Amino acid sequence: MAGGWTKDGDIQQQIEDTVEDELLRVRSQLPEGESLRHCEECEAEIPQARREAVPGVRLCVPCQSERDAEQRPHSYFNRRGSKDSQLR
Repeated sequence: MAGGWTKDGDIQQQIEDTVEDELLRVRSQLPEGESLRHCEECEAEIPQARREAVPGVRLCVPCQSERDAEQRPHSYFNRRGSKDSQLR
């Protein structure tokens, strides 16, 4: 059941669009190419198991953890510019 300005199915579509936007954002940040043997940040050796598990890896685990912690949280609401895009 829709409410306010929304039509039936609009809320579910907004949820799906929000999930898809976040997946695209995360996928765009995945490393590509050949893995480095030493970390770009601290020059520590990257273990062989990590290089095989994460193709294109550029950072050691501690540096990657630090970078992940520093990233600003993103809005989990899809703001596509219409009144219908804001859940009430």
